[in-house]
This record gives sequence, C-alpha cells and structure tokens, in this order.
Amino acid sequence: MNRFEGRTAVITGAAGGIGRATAGRLAAEGARIVAADLDEEVGRAVAEEVGGTFVRTDVTDEKEVEALFATAVRTYGGVDVAFNNAGISPPDDDSILTTGIDAWRRVQEVNLTSVYLCCKYALPHMREQGRGSIVNTASFVATMGAATSQISYTASKGGVLALSRELGVQFAREGIRVNALSPGPVNTPLLRELFAKDPERAARRLVHVPLGRFAEAEEIAAAVAFLASDDAAFITASNFLVDGGISGAYVTPL
Repeated sequence: MNRFEGRTAVITGAAGGIGRATAGRLAAEGARIVAADLDEEVGRAVAEEVGGTFVRTDVTDEKEVEALFATAVRTYGGVDVAFNNAGISPPDDDSILTTGIDAWRRVQEVNLTSVYLCCKYALPHMREQGRGSIVNTASFVATMGAATSQISYTASKGGVLALSRELGVQFAREGIRVNALSPGPVNTPLLRELFAKDPERAARRLVHVPLGRFAEAEEIAAAVAFLASDDAAFITASNFLVDGGISGAYVTPL
C-alpha cells in the first residue's frame, strides 16, 4: 500500500517503541517522516532508517514545538499527519496517596500539555492546505479504572481523550480529522523497564488481557496508519481502542 505517498508525517516520541515502529510503517507506505524526540542518538537513527528528518524537540517547550512543525513545512511543504505520541510513565507516579505534586505536574506537562501544543501548531498548517489527520496517543487506562494506579498518567490520558474529541468536532468541516488512539499494554522498552521493577504489577495486568499477551509496537503502528489514512475518512473525534479486548472484558477467559 502507498496510502501516504507524497504526504508528510510528524511523529513525536519517535525514539520510543511505538514511535519508531510507526515511523517505519508510515514510511513504508510512502510518507516523508519528521521524527521528533529528546533522544538525539536514537531519534537520528530512526530518521536515517526511514530517510526522513530528525528534529530534537522538547515537546513541553512551546517554541520548540512551533519550530518542529515549521521545519516540516519548510522541508517537505506541509504537514499531513501529526502523530502526537510522546509520553512518560515514571515510577514516582503511583497512587494518589503517594504521588507528589512535582511528579503530577511533570507527567501532565509531557503527556497532555505536549499534545495541546502539537495540535496548536499542526492545525494552522493543516487548515491552510484544507486537510490533515491528527492522531493523539491516549491509553486504555483513560477508559477504565485500575487498582494499580498511575494517577497522573491516567488523568493525563483522559485529558488527551477529551481534547481529541473536541478538536475532532471543531475542525471536521475543514477536512481535518482528530482521533485518540488508546493502546493497551505494549511490549516496549518503557513497559519492560516499568514491569521489571515490579513483576507482581506486570502479572496483575497481563491476566486481564483476553488475548493473553501484550501488544507489539508494530500492531499499534498499524492502527496509527489506518487512522491517519484516507481509509479512516469518516472517523473523527473518536477513541480508537487497540487493547486486546481489555476494555470489553467483564471476566477474562480461562
């Protein structure tokens, strides 16, 4: 398939598992990739892998986010897809009873404020060309409650859902679609590191996945490619769950 031939995709968090897999998937379908991350070494490697451009970006810095999208337009002539994917899940974000205000604010800045900034600076370019697709990474935890809480992470992803829904409605008649992608647990370095420190938490989560395993980054990338493509032309303001059935399960199978 060449669903993105001649189109430009900006991907934040491009050095992470989902970001890297998505860069590869969209490039394989013809997209020109602008990879953004704080990790210069891995971010540049991702850009080189797909023949794209790397822009070191702190997604919580308004000027840097504005410059990221300006670079995409200057380099490739436009912004057709924005996959706003950067996020963190630090160990000090836990129960509301133990999570400090600094941890709360740091997670909100990276996970939610960054999506606000990326949408704010992608949308004018998309409005000018009369088309575009924005995919914001939320999470299944924004739909469900968890006893193994990450309170700021969960709240930030709920904010991503609400923001995406409102923008999807607001800009629908300008040819711009905005959707939230809600993955279940994904077999990425971030999740492996988190669960290596707490195997019991990993086991408690895995038992609730009806498919019996965590997702692979390439499976999430395939969902991004669908949402960002014209195959999803009638989908906007939605929460697209790719969670192995977690959110639909009352009792998991034996």
